[in-house]
Amino acid sequence: MAKSELNIYTIAKEAGVSPSTVSRVLTQSARVSEAKRRRVEEVIRKYDYRPNSLAKGLASSRTKVIGLLASDLINPYYSQLLTECTREIDALGYYPVVFSSMNSYELEVRYLQKLFDLRVDAIILMGGKSDQLVTDPEYADLINRMAESVPVVTTGKVEGARCWQVAIDEARGVDLAMEHLFSLGHRHIAMIGGRGDVKSTYEKRVRYKSILRNYGITYRERYVTESNYGMDGGYEGMKQLFDTNRTLPTSVMAINDFSAVGVMRFVKERGMRIPEDLSLVSFDNTILAEAVLPRLTSVCYDYATFGKTVADTAVRLINGEDVPVVQQIPSRLILRNSTAEILPERKAQEDEDNFY
Repeated sequence: MAKSELNIYTIAKEAGVSPSTVSRVLTQSARVSEAKRRRVEEVIRKYDYRPNSLAKGLASSRTKVIGLLASDLINPYYSQLLTECTREIDALGYYPVVFSSMNSYELEVRYLQKLFDLRVDAIILMGGKSDQLVTDPEYADLINRMAESVPVVTTGKVEGARCWQVAIDEARGVDLAMEHLFSLGHRHIAMIGGRGDVKSTYEKRVRYKSILRNYGITYRERYVTESNYGMDGGYEGMKQLFDTNRTLPTSVMAINDFSAVGVMRFVKERGMRIPEDLSLVSFDNTILAEAVLPRLTSVCYDYATFGKTVADTAVRLINGEDVPVVQQIPSRLILRNSTAEILPERKAQEDEDNFY
């Protein structure tokens, strides 16, 4: 018999027992007679059979596999979070299976269904459709159908679906960034990049407007640009500001480190300097923040804690424990070289009424 043909059914046939008996032997159940156990073990030794985790799970209802579905592994935010999450999954005695939907909603749904077919013990969603501001009803229905037999954890939010949320405190992150810029004398602050139909971006923008209002600062719609989350998005956002032919802000909050790199590239092309001519703060604090010059002041989410919390939540749900439906990951600001006090001449310009 070819080794590739081996499974619990072919072993059962040669040993003269039922497939369920083979499964009980593989899972070391006591409910097997010694004679049957010996026959099964002889066949296993004969072919050096090594059952995979899925085959074991067919009998035990546990595969010891946790599925993770992220929207973009090129983005270091997701790669760092996945690294910490899979490290904790392994430490807890489970096996991580990772899929990337590559920012394709269609691919995301297909991979989600594949994870369910693999009988994973839990599913973790990072970004993609779970980060939409308005949840697709069909997507929520799909999650609910899966949640009947497998717990679902998300770093976003799926309205109307039974899943657990471990998410960043977006509002606090904006608080930290703007408080820092205010302390340096900045009052004209732009927010570059991202899309308003994405939950995390929407929450940041809402907080941004609220803080401006609390400080008595006029909200300028042109200071908030819509784009993708890549370097080109940050570049295009800054170009939009320049194309208005009006006075530029003295500081920028980029929606993520990728966008911040795009901002830096555009600013350099225009002969400006960071932070002397423009202070720059980003969100995510990925490896990019340390890699660029000047190094980026960035809002940090403590990926080790974030990933551990996500993984722990999934495993606790697998074990039938009570877990809070919503858990928030705190933010903190890492100060580097991309922000500085506003220059006196820019401050004087800010005080004039031509700042529109």
